Amino acid sequence: MRALILILLSAFALPAFAAIDTYEFTDDAARERFQELTAELRCPKCQNQNLADSNSPIAQDLRREVYRMVEAGDSDQTIVDFMVARYGEFVLYRPRLTGYTWILWYGPFVLLGLGVIVVLILGRRKKLSKAGAQAFDADNSAPNTTAATDHNARLGALLKSTDNSDRAGKQSDQPVNKETP
Repeated sequence: MRALILILLSAFALPAFAAIDTYEFTDDAARERFQELTAELRCPKCQNQNLADSNSPIAQDLRREVYRMVEAGDSDQTIVDFMVARYGEFVLYRPRLTGYTWILWYGPFVLLGLGVIVVLILGRRKKLSKAGAQAFDADNSAPNTTAATDHNARLGALLKSTDNSDRAGKQSDQPVNKETP
């Protein structure tokens, strides 16, 4: 039983013996640059971790590379350009403004503007349809004028003539059956 407990405790203690990257810098400015760069660059393997926080093997390699370049005296821009050339814009948390990233930077504002335009158009249509319905109601509640009376008379005459021609057509097309119950 004691052997089992000892094995389990040692298995859980193994991560405590993991290697921690320690780098010796020539001065504090180089250490700060290293920390800023590893915090600004994203790990290519991990989806949302920077180089400083990631424990993946590729992140360890990239930290060593950043350390080597910082100690060699390369500028921050040179180091970032090296990483972008090697892994693409994905390694940057704030991608540069280029033709490819234009939609990433300005797309949300364009979509917001289109949404506002659609809401305004729909609101205006609704307002116009309400105004039209009120005008229609006002016309129907007004007393009959001579134009409306003439229109109604012509409509009634058309309906009567259509009704009469339908009756005549039905009478001639149908056989006369005198045995209707």
